[in-house]
Amino acid sequence: MRRTPAAIGTTIFFALAPGAVVGLLPWWITRWEVGDLPAAVPSWITVSSRLIGVALVVGGVVVLIRAFVRFVIEGLGTPAPIAPTEHLVVGGIYKYVRNPMYVAIFATIVGQALLLGRPVLLLYGVVTAVPVVAFVRWYEEPTLRRRFGAEYERYRAAVPGWWPRLRAYEP
Repeated sequence: MRRTPAAIGTTIFFALAPGAVVGLLPWWITRWEVGDLPAAVPSWITVSSRLIGVALVVGGVVVLIRAFVRFVIEGLGTPAPIAPTEHLVVGGIYKYVRNPMYVAIFATIVGQALLLGRPVLLLYGVVTAVPVVAFVRWYEEPTLRRRFGAEYERYRAAVPGWWPRLRAYEP
């Protein structure tokens, strides 16, 4: 797949998948309305949690975009299973964590929960995580193992799936 079709496919997939998971569904749940915390909660905690929420949302979105772009630049494909990459993507943020898109999505959801003061979004994040982790475990990992063999096994052994490593992986 060439870069232009990969970029178009990746953009469409970005709008449909993470766009729905971190945009449409949280909006549907909350209508982006800020929740009221109990009066007993000190204002510094409220302000701090909202600032942490902003940082998680912004950071999550930035990581998500960079991870998607990496599929086009390095992988010459898309994150969508119907148009996979030609090359194993191990550069950029993938040098630190194998699943940066999912980590970014969960960080964004947690950030939205803190920013809006809406614990229901934490529940939504947990409910979302169950099928995502199952998909990674029983579809993505075996597919990557079959497709890229020893290259993927070396990468998988060196780079954690869910918690970023401190130093970049060098294949």
